[in-house]
Amino acid sequence: MSRFSRRKFLGMTAAAAGASLAANSILLEPAPLLGASLPAGANDRLRFGIIGVGMQGSGLLADAIELPGIECVAACDLYDGRHTLAREITAKNDLPVTRQYQKLLENKEIDCIVAAVPDHWHKQIVVDAVNAGKDIYCEKPMSHSAGDGVVMVEAAQKTGRVVQIGSQRVSSLICAKAKELIAQGAIGDLMLVEGWLGRNDPTGAWEYPPPPDLSPGNLDWNTWLGEAPKHAFDPYRFARWRCWKEYGTGVAGDLLVHLVSGMMFMLGVNEAPRQAMAVGGILRWKDGRNMPDVHATLFYYGELPVYMRLNLGTEMAETYRFQGSRGVLEVGEFGLSVTPQSGKDSAPSYYDSGFPHSMREDYEKKWHEQNDPKLGHEAMPETISFRGPDYDDMKPHLWTFFQAVRSRKPVVEDAVFGHNAALACHMANESYFRRAAVTWDEGSRTIKG
Repeated sequence: MSRFSRRKFLGMTAAAAGASLAANSILLEPAPLLGASLPAGANDRLRFGIIGVGMQGSGLLADAIELPGIECVAACDLYDGRHTLAREITAKNDLPVTRQYQKLLENKEIDCIVAAVPDHWHKQIVVDAVNAGKDIYCEKPMSHSAGDGVVMVEAAQKTGRVVQIGSQRVSSLICAKAKELIAQGAIGDLMLVEGWLGRNDPTGAWEYPPPPDLSPGNLDWNTWLGEAPKHAFDPYRFARWRCWKEYGTGVAGDLLVHLVSGMMFMLGVNEAPRQAMAVGGILRWKDGRNMPDVHATLFYYGELPVYMRLNLGTEMAETYRFQGSRGVLEVGEFGLSVTPQSGKDSAPSYYDSGFPHSMREDYEKKWHEQNDPKLGHEAMPETISFRGPDYDDMKPHLWTFFQAVRSRKPVVEDAVFGHNAALACHMANESYFRRAAVTWDEGSRTIKG
């Protein structure tokens, strides 16, 4: 089945727009991720079950079954229409389907689980999966609250199961190159990190059309609500759950978590922010939602200031800007660039305008004698750009998980990493609703005002 995602569309657009610049860029070539450690025969196939076959889950399912040696053997969703979809994607008319995810956990033929469900169900499904002896790939953000994240980390560590969270920046070829450049000191000492991402269309703001046939007859609405407050059947809440804090984590859990997890990976850090201060509001999508559509947060990671801003009312390409003492590293979805800076004066200080004339002449003459380069040895700083090919990071991210299930080797985005990335989102939301700065208290493992 052909699936045309927002990311693929943006990649094609960027490639077309940047074609004329290709000669000035260095092409990044992906490593052959799928060529090693393939199963020897049918008995070595890795069998997974998928929980949640909606917008994200259907894409995960389609990508996963294209990986060598990987097979989907069961699907679960509370909406019966997605049982049909799972069978369509897998081309298995007899694929076992159910509304009860517990049946997948009890199935001894299933080696691992892929889960793409609303945020308020993440904790229960992950905890139940690892306690049932199943490894699990869970979509981002890992948790619906800081407390949920603590419980999920404890369960993962206690059981020793593989848990991978689905923020794919840690598997991106572009982010890997940025990580390498930062570690090599390409931009010197880090001063500030910025990140931003914006959308300007109804679909980008989660104004999704509910399935036309959705009804209490083909959807287990009460189970979908879970531990959230009881509410009458509402097809818009089902399709647009990210708009409400009862089920989702808003723009922070949808978009900020990508920026934060990518930044953590590129900087080589694995910790929660020390402090967060957020501003924002519901400025465009006044549709009854209670989560902001504009959300900007200033974090402290140790002493490093990090400024992240998200906007569902203005289109802005996903971008990071790492500002260092020796230059700027800018990272986008389809490439990156390094612009060096010397950090030195390129001319005598303009402060000498306050010197008497003769003193100024003496100062400038001496400055030029000491600082002017020899003729023919002038510095020629230039921006170096790297661009990625038409390279989807979803399959490598899934492949990392499936390989870890086989090898029992650790993954980069494990429960601890996923928890720390999600904590940034929870702190951003807490600060927004409290209208005050918040901190993470590791001792009590709670967010404090």
